[in-house]
Amino acid sequence: MTSMMMRRVRHAAGFAVATLPAMALAQAAPQQAAPQTASPKARERLGPVSKDAASTSAASPISESYPNAAVGDGVTAGGYNQSRWAEDWSKLRDPAKRKDIIDQLKFISIAGDGDVYLTLSGEARLRVNHTTNPNLRDSEAQRQDILRLFGGADLHVGEHLRFYGELAHGTLEGENLGNVLPNLRNKLAVQQAFVDLTGTVADVDVGVRYGRQTFADGPNLLVVPRDNNTLYFGFNGFRGWARAKNVRADVFDFKPTAYGTQGTRDDDAESARRFSGISTGIVLPDTLFGGSKLYLDPFLWRLRNRNAVWGTDNAREVRNFYGLHFWGDAGPVNLDWTVNYQGGSYDNRSIEAWLILLAQTYKLGKGRNAPRIGFHADYASGGGAYGNGTLRTALAPFGNNIYYSYQLFATPTNLIAVAPNVSFSVFDKLRLTAEYQLSWRDTQSDAVYRANGTAFAGTQNVSGSKIADTIRFQAVYPITSRLSFTGRYEHLIAGPALTRANYKNSDFLAGWLSYRF
Repeated sequence: MTSMMMRRVRHAAGFAVATLPAMALAQAAPQQAAPQTASPKARERLGPVSKDAASTSAASPISESYPNAAVGDGVTAGGYNQSRWAEDWSKLRDPAKRKDIIDQLKFISIAGDGDVYLTLSGEARLRVNHTTNPNLRDSEAQRQDILRLFGGADLHVGEHLRFYGELAHGTLEGENLGNVLPNLRNKLAVQQAFVDLTGTVADVDVGVRYGRQTFADGPNLLVVPRDNNTLYFGFNGFRGWARAKNVRADVFDFKPTAYGTQGTRDDDAESARRFSGISTGIVLPDTLFGGSKLYLDPFLWRLRNRNAVWGTDNAREVRNFYGLHFWGDAGPVNLDWTVNYQGGSYDNRSIEAWLILLAQTYKLGKGRNAPRIGFHADYASGGGAYGNGTLRTALAPFGNNIYYSYQLFATPTNLIAVAPNVSFSVFDKLRLTAEYQLSWRDTQSDAVYRANGTAFAGTQNVSGSKIADTIRFQAVYPITSRLSFTGRYEHLIAGPALTRANYKNSDFLAGWLSYRF
């Protein structure tokens, strides 16, 4: 729910939320300059970052509302959000505050005194990727020439009703492309389409959403719309929420979007996977550690998959996620910690797995662009995929798939990773980040896994814990408030767990221009 909608519904008393039938998501959020350095919940980059600039949208005027930056709708920076429906352009209701023709599109009054209005949004991203030894095999380099286009329309009808729709187009050309998926090349797709009904009951903001939508209410490595793809990762189904001053709760029941390639009529909800649960939030006292903005978000999720693949088996899996997400700022320290136990069953075998994700940075100075140093240390259990007995492979269901590898060569399954990093600005605007990541596997008898969850064939049969050392650099330059350039480089040095199965080193170089309005 956008902060503008939150403000409007807080003035409506005694509104009872109607019941709607029980909604979809895609990875491709805009990686312009502002979100790149916004917060750990927007870490589609090299490592954890500060929340100093996490939300520059207008603050809520009612103190009893839950902080807008922590409601589970992703990060808003410079007015923009990966999920465009989460943006608040209500300040442009006043024509005097509109600076150009684009501002005219952010608040189009249709009826009444702005009670019915339309907000238009869009993005164009031109990107080139170059990867040597694709799939870590000794082969010709891959070049991807990628164009992303999408546009959204956000229609507010009075205080309680809102409709949102978003169409997307993706073009992918180049060399040595291999199998091209519909979320990379697509003529036209319905990326999002939903209806919201919101209100206030006993000073609690409540709402319900039904339709196709992005979802980011949880740790970045577990759920995020995934900017790296041309089209976002999306869900279809239902989401409901209740938000008071210091506590909140969101419930959801989703099926992922399965994109076709020929137009809007062949996009549908997946039949094999269903993702449901509850994400909650608690605002911790701001007196902790001498002054802080910290949040504790317990979550309980369930993922059902009729075609889960582990080892050589393909079977039904029901996986439960019991987790705590602790994040925010304590003075110069920024934290993003997650502890997650996973239980359930796979083909009548029990699941017992753990994810422990610890990211932290320290700000060296008080300015907005002060340097930050930090590291992340992560543990994802492995074991049992090849054999019988308890399955101990951890799983990040719909998370940030470039966090460990821009080339998509790693994921938090059977993984131990430690990565020191530094981020700093030069020439005021140019933000640079560097990271050195060391990674091992937790269990040598289990495989090394790619970002899509598939195993590197044969790695389960070789010895050696070390997966790779990975050197990463990123540069982000905001040319204007709407136009930005991002450059990335990564060098992966394969370790024994890969080289003994005949996998090679790889280099990745990418650059793109992105324009949002």
